[in-house]
Amino acid sequence: MIFLIFLALITFWLDWVTRPPEQTRGNDLYRNADYIVEDLSGIRMDHERAIQRKFAARKLLHYLNEDVTQMEQISFVNTDPEQPLIRLRADYAEVRGKGENIFLRENVTALRGADDEKGKITLTTNFLHLIPDENLVKTDQSVTISRFNTAISAIGLEFNNHTGMIQLLTQVRAVNRK
Repeated sequence: MIFLIFLALITFWLDWVTRPPEQTRGNDLYRNADYIVEDLSGIRMDHERAIQRKFAARKLLHYLNEDVTQMEQISFVNTDPEQPLIRLRADYAEVRGKGENIFLRENVTALRGADDEKGKITLTTNFLHLIPDENLVKTDQSVTISRFNTAISAIGLEFNNHTGMIQLLTQVRAVNRK
């Protein structure tokens, strides 16, 4: 009898502990993540053009009503045989829709080229807007670009990985460290 009472109490306690938190606003029914995944990685392939897009994240949260995916400690790698290797890291990422727009935030680092390439470019900022299907990267925040012995800082940037063209928008400053 005592065992059955103990089992019933444990059941009620587990039910209470595993319930989602109460909503604070009536219209925000789906603001809680509909799924959460930890320590994940994935790959998107374009077999015809031999393009690979890989990603990894420590944590992923998806919100159904906004079709938004948020990730923590994210890294992206884009390989295309006709273009230099692109690697991106950030503390946070937000993916809208089916990956048409990706927003990287906090401690963002982008590397263009392999580690052993002399012309490797390193970009650091706190915000980047990626448009993967167009191979475009944009920001309106402060950026620093390093290549060889040169460091360039600016406010705002547009980078086209197809052409390799970088457009710095304002307050451009270059320093050559020889």
